[in-house]
Amino acid sequence: MLPSMWLCLVFAVTVGAALVPPCASIGCKRQPMPLLCRAPTANIAVLGSALLLAQETAVGEQIFVANCAACHAQGGNAVVHDRTLEREAIAKYLLGGFTEKAITYQVTHGKNAMPAFEGRLSAQDISDVAAHVLRTAEEGWH
Repeated sequence: MLPSMWLCLVFAVTVGAALVPPCASIGCKRQPMPLLCRAPTANIAVLGSALLLAQETAVGEQIFVANCAACHAQGGNAVVHDRTLEREAIAKYLLGGFTEKAITYQVTHGKNAMPAFEGRLSAQDISDVAAHVLRTAEEGWH
């Protein structure tokens, strides 16, 4: 049987995921190893969440390009120039501030010049777009 540290490494390599920080950052009480937790189930949960988030934002990016980029290319706003998708603008102008929930609401229902996407996109598609916008605004639009 492999030691648990090798199980973590094998799991990370098998799924092609990035290695996670020491397990102390996720509340594990075991002695942390560099970049890996000795508790494989903790790594599976963290890696699984990271993989789902990465998948959600990748799908969200595709949906964004197809449906939103005409007005919001690279986080801008071609219609109302100060209402960009930059973190500060989202926090200032969106009801609910800089949250995925607020972005989801805006995309679903629209407001002013922005059309509602409810009925055009599925709830999952809207959620994926919101995750992409939130993450990209946090990292900075390029």
